[in-house]
Amino acid sequence: MELYLDTANTDDISRINGILKIDGVTTNPSIICSSQKDPLEVLQEIIDILSEDQKLFVQTVATTYEGIIAEAREINKLRKKNIIVKIPITIAGLRAIKTLSDEGITILATAIYSAEGAFLAAKNGADFLAPYVNRMDNYGDGVQEVIELQTMLEKSGLKAKITAASFKNIQQVHRLLVAGIYSLTIPVNVFDAMIQHPGPTIAVEQFTNNWNNTYHRKTLK
Repeated sequence: MELYLDTANTDDISRINGILKIDGVTTNPSIICSSQKDPLEVLQEIIDILSEDQKLFVQTVATTYEGIIAEAREINKLRKKNIIVKIPITIAGLRAIKTLSDEGITILATAIYSAEGAFLAAKNGADFLAPYVNRMDNYGDGVQEVIELQTMLEKSGLKAKITAASFKNIQQVHRLLVAGIYSLTIPVNVFDAMIQHPGPTIAVEQFTNNWNNTYHRKTLK
């Protein structure tokens, strides 16, 4: 299973990358805008932080077939390897995915609100699928639909891998971890909630107090 950080905040990327073995970073136009930096500048900063073995996902902005194709080819040139082009599954996007997959460009189909939409993108050659878990919850059980999507892919023999996105709480993450979904991209606040569970700190305080009371120090020696 792979875990990605869903942000363009380079401070957060550096901090969490220093704590956890994340497999890369996902971005989208809104995330890039929140950086308040030139798009190519912030993308280069992220590339400089990541190792060449960590993946970077960058989304096209254009909405026409021709525009998506042109931008996808430019994004594909940002790194020698582990650069993935994100394309929303609009009609133009699905058409572009079909074309670009034949060119060998690695694609993540995004803005997915249903298992059926994801399935169509997989049929068109998308390598990764990003269902919006929390947004899908507005129409039913988003987590369950992602699990059903996994079953669809397995039974049909399609190669696409799920990269579940749009999380608002740890419980959503927990259920998909249990289900063995291939990868999840998690926002900073949810990662922090996972990292900063109060239990370990409480336990360490008890260990330290017991050690200090017995040996009158807070270190091993």
